[in-house]
Amino acid sequence: MKETKGCRLLLIPLPLQGHINPMLQLAQILYSNGFSITIIHTSFNSLNPSNYPHFNFCCIKDGLSESSASNLLNLVVELNIRCVKPFKECLGKLLCDVSEEPIACLISDAMCYFTQDVATSFKLPRLVLRTGGASSFVAFAAFPYLRENGYFPIQESKLEDGVKELPPLRVKDLPMINTKEPEKYYELICNFVNKTKASLGVIWNTFEDLESLPLSTLSQQFSIPMFPIGPFHKYFPTNNTSSSSSLIPQDQNCISWLNKHKPKSVVYVSFGSVASITEAEFLEIAWGLVNSNYPFLWVVRPGLIGGHEWLGPLPNGFMENLEGRGYIVKWAPQQEILAHQAVGLFWTHNGWNSTLESICEGVPMICMPCFTDQKVNARYVSHVWRIGLQLENGMERGKIERTIRKMMEDDIERE
Repeated sequence: MKETKGCRLLLIPLPLQGHINPMLQLAQILYSNGFSITIIHTSFNSLNPSNYPHFNFCCIKDGLSESSASNLLNLVVELNIRCVKPFKECLGKLLCDVSEEPIACLISDAMCYFTQDVATSFKLPRLVLRTGGASSFVAFAAFPYLRENGYFPIQESKLEDGVKELPPLRVKDLPMINTKEPEKYYELICNFVNKTKASLGVIWNTFEDLESLPLSTLSQQFSIPMFPIGPFHKYFPTNNTSSSSSLIPQDQNCISWLNKHKPKSVVYVSFGSVASITEAEFLEIAWGLVNSNYPFLWVVRPGLIGGHEWLGPLPNGFMENLEGRGYIVKWAPQQEILAHQAVGLFWTHNGWNSTLESICEGVPMICMPCFTDQKVNARYVSHVWRIGLQLENGMERGKIERTIRKMMEDDIERE
């Protein structure tokens, strides 16, 4: 039986792995501070309530299929259209339920911007959780200015040019995606920024010492409170909350493999839950890892390689010939891995969760961003915080090998 508390908070995550984890971590933080929690979630990438018996759950029907995730832009736009009616019905029922504690406010993912108008219609206060960093949000908020000043549409000939209004970003570092519908993407960004401005405040999974300048900039621009209370995962050092919210089963055997290796000797490679690479890029990465002669733990998510379910492109006998120097899994307990003494380097796509987790554990990064805020994060890692190198201009095994060696050997020298 759930414990009765003083008042209830409603939380609604965007149904993607990188957004679900921090929202549920925030829910745990708030629950531990005396609030009752109700999670409103979509049927797409639906959560498992049994993993959180102390929370209430309310599922809203969105009408999306699993194949919808193949186009992230359309997925987010469609969610914000389709969820309005079922969310309004769900919210109405929850507010009328006198058997539960009174509802204090709604906390929604910033990308679930449809919730602002619905919450306003019920006179329910809305706070926003921004699951990305403040640095990238400054760039998103600047989209209208960037368009007015000729940065959009982006021109190939100007990719290396600096964006003087957003140092140290170059044009190629702006948080864009490859899409045939750039206007739809622009409208999405403007919607989520404007509805964030209309909220009563923003909760950030970041901290002042890391992003004081962008947080100050946003506080001035938005005139609403900013609450940088991250990193969320560090509130529960003995409880990996990401395992119970993972949409893909985690392979725990890799921890036993790590236990066999010397401190800071292993390269950990993971490109997150959404990014994709080509078969040619996959093979260059594989041979670059092998030729570096460092042990590696590599997360190859099903669907990561375009046109292949999993490891099809690897030559026959590839793993066997490594004689235990490499370990490949479909998904892994990343927080535990980055905290492991054997890990000396993280090759990452620079999603915010991955970037923040690596920073917290002091693990240097090789940055290979794919789209949106990852590009900003990678630039900050390499040129502001100076805790990593960015791998640019294509995947080539020799360059990969040299970059790994440089990063690992520099770390050994620092020791």
